[in-house]
Amino acid sequence: MSSKLIAVYLREVAETHSDDIGTAELGYRKYLNDLLVGLLPGIKVTEEPKRIKDCGAPDYVLTRNGLPLGYVETKGLGARLDDDKHKE
Repeated sequence: MSSKLIAVYLREVAETHSDDIGTAELGYRKYLNDLLVGLLPGIKVTEEPKRIKDCGAPDYVLTRNGLPLGYVETKGLGARLDDDKHKE
């Protein structure tokens, strides 16, 4: 099942990217949200959570029973992650 979810995600991103209509990271977030929800049953996926002390403002927080399990930060396709504007 997970390989099908990943294939759908990659297809949707490729289609949006090839249209040259999607913008930066926001144009692809719905696909990532769907992928995370599908791959992580029992995990709550929250997009654009409140600012988090010592973490800042991640794009997603993954929780179970109200406890944070992880944070997800997204960037646009082709973004250089070693660029100084992307800090820890």
